[in-house]
Amino acid sequence: MVKSWLEYSIEVLEAKKLKKPIVALESTIIAHGMPYPQNVETAKEVENIIRENGAVPATIAIINGKIKIGLSNEELQFLATSENVQKASRRDLPYLVATKKNGATTVASTMICAQMANIEVFVTGGIGGVHRGAEKTMDISADLQELARTNVAVVCAGAKSILDLGLTLEYLETHGVPVVGYETNIFPAFFTRKSPFHVNYRVNSPEEAAEIIRTKWDLGLNGGLVIANPIPEKDALNEAFMNSIIEEALKQAKENHITGKEVTPFLLSKVKELTNGSSLNANISLIKHNAEIGAKIAISLKK
Repeated sequence: MVKSWLEYSIEVLEAKKLKKPIVALESTIIAHGMPYPQNVETAKEVENIIRENGAVPATIAIINGKIKIGLSNEELQFLATSENVQKASRRDLPYLVATKKNGATTVASTMICAQMANIEVFVTGGIGGVHRGAEKTMDISADLQELARTNVAVVCAGAKSILDLGLTLEYLETHGVPVVGYETNIFPAFFTRKSPFHVNYRVNSPEEAAEIIRTKWDLGLNGGLVIANPIPEKDALNEAFMNSIIEEALKQAKENHITGKEVTPFLLSKVKELTNGSSLNANISLIKHNAEIGAKIAISLKK
């Protein structure tokens, strides 16, 4: 039944036929994560990086109620410019599909759709997590629960540094989600290469990462993995500087009564403003780097 809701691009269909490695990409970063035209330019560049590294990109979105696995240039442009695209997590998928609306997939819903399409590797910027102050608000991203239940490996630059990283890692540990550092022992914090926290395990090659991923699922242990790949050194922002910026952004979010799924877009936009755009450059750099590593891991998994 799922198949009637899925629509594959020609490129992804061809890749499936030829058993080529495929890498899933989210679309919230296009519709809600970056300003135009950087959003559509970055989306196309990221897809090309995956192709150049020997895999096939599958950007995922809901368009007119269809779960699109792979998007055309026209569909990318639509997501980048339309105001009629909702942010779509797990809870939103049934509504958007049933009412034939448009949605940009988050980490959680991209994982769900990737698993429906039998895609094992997903590249994003950073995962969501436990928000600061969650002991009062209970604001915890659906991304974490999805990592606990859905068999997709997520290549990211750690968790967004606007979150409570310690509690995010505790939640992942409770739900048995391995956090694997790619060439690092330290858990990266999105804009910065370092945080006060360590990863569970370190790998130094795509082959090592693929071996852990495949073994986890072969053992019958359901759920995803976080492959934490730090932002390249040349584009990383200073940790102390970013912490002060984030504190100010959080203060403004509170003053403006921003809650729920509006929190992350507000904070990222405010951080961009307060860093004079350097956070946007960092965001673009880290997603491109993740695309390169994700493609290599997808190729190793196919072997």
